[in-house]
Amino acid sequence: MRTLVKAMFTVIVLLLSYSCKDIKTEQDQSQTKKEVTAKDILGNPDYLAISYGAYREKTRDLTVQPTLSEIKEDMRILSAMGIRVLRTYNVHLPQAFNILVAIKQLKEEDPDFEMYVMLGAWIDCKNAWTGEEPNHEVESVQNESEIARAAALANQYPDIVKVIAVGNEAMVTWATSYFVRPGVILKWVNHLQELKNNGQLPKDLWITSSDDFSSWGGGDTSYHTEDLEKLVKAVDYISMHTYPYHNSHYNPEFWKVPDEEEGLSEMEKVEAAMLRARDFAQAQYKAVSEYVAGLGVDKPIHIGETGWATISDGHYGPKGSKATDEYKEARYYELIRDWTNAEGISCFYFEAFDEKWKDAHNAKGSENHFGLFTVDGEAKYVLWDMVDSGTFKGLTRNGNPIVKTYGGDKEALMEEVLVPPARNE
Repeated sequence: MRTLVKAMFTVIVLLLSYSCKDIKTEQDQSQTKKEVTAKDILGNPDYLAISYGAYREKTRDLTVQPTLSEIKEDMRILSAMGIRVLRTYNVHLPQAFNILVAIKQLKEEDPDFEMYVMLGAWIDCKNAWTGEEPNHEVESVQNESEIARAAALANQYPDIVKVIAVGNEAMVTWATSYFVRPGVILKWVNHLQELKNNGQLPKDLWITSSDDFSSWGGGDTSYHTEDLEKLVKAVDYISMHTYPYHNSHYNPEFWKVPDEEEGLSEMEKVEAAMLRARDFAQAQYKAVSEYVAGLGVDKPIHIGETGWATISDGHYGPKGSKATDEYKEARYYELIRDWTNAEGISCFYFEAFDEKWKDAHNAKGSENHFGLFTVDGEAKYVLWDMVDSGTFKGLTRNGNPIVKTYGGDKEALMEEVLVPPARNE
């Protein structure tokens, strides 16, 4: 009996010593590397943000989901650029989970590797994408499981997932295929906040919704509803979208060359138009800021999406607003980054890589060409200096080394630069 007691005591001592050792190790780790939170990341120019999709094909079918090795290729490229925060859009397809796994593996390979995620949960109305008439007054039954999956991933990868965004352009009424009323977004934001308050989600996880500037009160007053006011107060920060590129067609007054600039050279006209595009985005940001402040709310406002396409055979191309080419994308990216970095605004620039599934039936559709890289990993003009400096040395996409578009021929690129139309056109 005495021998048994002695053995049990020895086991208890060993367990306690291991436990104390584990606690000491955890304390040492916490002292040497502070966990980064959403509050630390958002608005910090050392943590540049971007919208990211890994799809290489004309479809998102389950048979062609991006592989871990493909995603890790992309992570290394984006990390080399200084990108530290990604935005995703849904969790009902395997891509989001695979991105988190890929980041975890890269962190295990290199403890200094940093990449964080704003995890999107897609929100729909009833009958969205079914061929039946969408019912915008009733939400899709799929929303509940989408939110549950997002919460589960946030709990599984708390060191990576720092934000959950409930819906993408889910409240703006021009999203006629799927939009919902603000009350639906409010319901799920409140649900996630309640989970957080109850300790069922990480306490530093931030909850938002990412939507058009008008949906956040910066445009048509029809959006100024009681539910929107409650939503503004419920989220941890505002994630707003602004697209001067699209407005070059839908609201072209700012874009067309004014009479007083007709005497400028072609490139001076282009530069003036890009400065006006930057000012247009700033005006939409200010409009949202003023609406939020008018509610007596003081919380961060960041840009969840803005971007500029490089190819278009439609509204924005040679027969349209003439907004589209690689030179203009580069200038917009530079202007937007300069502004947002200086003002402490996070900008999830749209997007990292071209994705040809977005307009699968039209190869030259603008939605396929918002990337800073082509699908095959060619760096567009905005990144040519990084190619020259060796930023991407040894890195590949789809097995291809990172090289410049146009074979690096700037003269050929500049020949395709389009001058915005005059006011009377």
